[in-house]
Amino acid sequence: MEQPNWFLEVSCSTRKIKVCVTLLPKEKQKSLCNLMRNKVMTEKDLLYDTILARSFSKNEQKKLGYGAFVASLLFVFTLCTVFKPYLSPLPIVELQVSVDAGLRMLRITEPQKPQAIRSSNDAASEDSEELIVPTKQDDVITPSTVIITQSLVGSDNQKLSVCNDTSLPKNHLDSFNCTTNTTISKEQVISDQNKLEGTMKPICNKLARTDFCELSGDVRIHGKSATVFAAITFAFSGNSTWQMRPYARKGDKAAMNRVREWTVKLEQNADQLENASLSRCVRNHSVPAMLFSLGGYSMNNFHDFTDIVIPLYTTARRFNGEVQFLVTNKNPRWAEKFKELLRKLSNYEVIYIDEEDEAHCFSSVVVGLTRHREYYKELTIDPSNSEYSMSDFRSFLRDAYSLRNAAVTTRQMRRRRPRILILARGRSRAFVNAGEIARAARLIGFKVVVAEANTGLADFSQTVNSCDVMLGVHGAGLTNMVFLPENAVVVQILPIGGFEWLAKTDFEDPSKGMNLRYLEYKIAPEESTLMHKYGRDHEIVRDPSAVAKHGWEMFKSVYLVQQNVSVDINRFKPVLVKALELLQSQLSV
Repeated sequence: MEQPNWFLEVSCSTRKIKVCVTLLPKEKQKSLCNLMRNKVMTEKDLLYDTILARSFSKNEQKKLGYGAFVASLLFVFTLCTVFKPYLSPLPIVELQVSVDAGLRMLRITEPQKPQAIRSSNDAASEDSEELIVPTKQDDVITPSTVIITQSLVGSDNQKLSVCNDTSLPKNHLDSFNCTTNTTISKEQVISDQNKLEGTMKPICNKLARTDFCELSGDVRIHGKSATVFAAITFAFSGNSTWQMRPYARKGDKAAMNRVREWTVKLEQNADQLENASLSRCVRNHSVPAMLFSLGGYSMNNFHDFTDIVIPLYTTARRFNGEVQFLVTNKNPRWAEKFKELLRKLSNYEVIYIDEEDEAHCFSSVVVGLTRHREYYKELTIDPSNSEYSMSDFRSFLRDAYSLRNAAVTTRQMRRRRPRILILARGRSRAFVNAGEIARAARLIGFKVVVAEANTGLADFSQTVNSCDVMLGVHGAGLTNMVFLPENAVVVQILPIGGFEWLAKTDFEDPSKGMNLRYLEYKIAPEESTLMHKYGRDHEIVRDPSAVAKHGWEMFKSVYLVQQNVSVDINRFKPVLVKALELLQSQLSV
C-alpha cells in the first residue's frame, strides 16, 4: 500500500514537518505532532548512544562510572578533613607563650574529660615549694620551660582569663566561647630538673635551706632599692612580688638577720618596666648575672664553704666563667680571702650592687644560690639535684690553688714518712699540750706539721694538701679537709658538751663524701679545762644537756668559747696508730 504524501515529508527534514502538517486537518495535526516529537527524541538518543558506543566499550563505560563514584567520595572526605577542626564544639588547645628569649613558660592543655590533678612533688622535701603562676606571697613560680596542665573549668580563686589574652589566635578564642567569660583554673604543676619539654626546672624555688630564682628575658636590677624587676609577657592574676634573702642558710635567724632582703617583682611586660619607679636601662650586660650575699656567717671558715663557696660553685660552674657576680652585703675581706675561686668562677670583676642607683640590665639572672635539699646536710652536694659532685668540687679546688696531690698513693707511702697536720688554734678549743701530741706522733712514725689556719687560704691549702692526716678539735679549722688528697685520714677530737650530733653532721658525714677516712676521739672530763675551772661535780661538767636547755648562746659561750683541750697521750696513742694503719693499708691495695 502506498504511503500518504504527508508521511513521506516527515522523513525529510524537521523544517518540512511544519509545512506538511499544516496541510492536514486539525485533528490529524495534533496526533501527527505527538508522533513527530517522539520520533525526534528517539533519534537524539540513538545519536548519543552511537557516539558513546563509538568512543568507549561497555567495560570502559562501567570503569568510567566507577571512577566518577570514587572521585566523589574522595572529594567529600577531603572536605570533612579540612573543616573538622572548625566544626568541633571544643577543640584541644595548646598554647605556648614566650616570655622572652629562651623563656617558654605556659602551656594550657584541655583534657577531653576535665578533671582535677594533684601536684606530684613527692620526691621533694616537705619544706620545699615549687609553683608557676604567681598567686600568693608564699608561692614560687616556675622557669624556662615549665608546663601547667589545667582543666577548663571555672574557679573563684587562682584563675587565668583566656579571653583577655590577645596573643591567642582568633579561632582559638572563638572555640572557648569567650562571651561566657571562660576561665582556666590551676590544676597541676609538674617540674623536673632534667627534661626540656614536658617537665622543667622551676624559675623560683623555696627549699629547706635556700630560696633562689632563675629569671630570663628583660631583667633589671636596682641596687639601692634592692629590687629585681622581670618582664612577663602573659597575663596573670594574684601576687607578683616575692621577698627573699639570697644566702643559703634559711632557717637560721641569726644568720639571715645579717642578710639584706631583696624583692623579686614581675611586671606585665617591658613597657611597664619603663614606666616603673626606676631608672631606664643604663648599664646593659651581655652575660648572665648571679646575685648572692656575703652576709650571714661569712668569714667563719665552715660557713664560708657550706653556705657560700659550695653553693656558689654548684650554681655558677655551668656558666664556664661567663657570668657576672652581683654581691649584696659587701665584704671585701671575704672577696680577698677567696679571690682565686672568684676568678675561677667568673671572668668579670665583682659588682657590689647595694649602692648602685642605676639599673643594671640582663637577659638572665639567678637570685640566690642552690644548696642540698636536706636541712642537715653540710659541706656536700646533692648528686640527685646537681650535675656536679664533691669530687668535682675538690678537683676544682686543686685546679684553682694549684694543689699537686689528688690522692694518697702507694708510691708516696713507700718514698717518704706519712705527714700529719696538727691544727693549732689561737683562742678557744686549743690544744694545751700540742707539743706532747707532736712527739707521740713522731715516735709512731709520722712527720709532724703544726700549723694554724691564719696564713691565707692559698698558702694554707698547700700545707693541708701536702699531708696525709689532719688532726684537730671540733671547729671550723677542720673544714680545711676539703684540701686533703683522697684516701687521707681526718681525726676529729670532741670536747665535752655533747658534740656528737654536730661532729657527725659537720665533718664525719661530709668526709665520707670526699673519699676520706674518718677517726674520732672523745675526750674525758679530765682532758677538758672546764673541769679544772668548775670542778667535776659542777653541772657544766656533769650534765651538759642541762646547760643546753638555757639556749644556744649559753651552750656556745661555755663549751665552744671557754673550753680548751689537754689530751691524755696514753689514751690517745691508739688513735694515732689506727691512722697510720689506715694509710699503710694503701700498700696492700
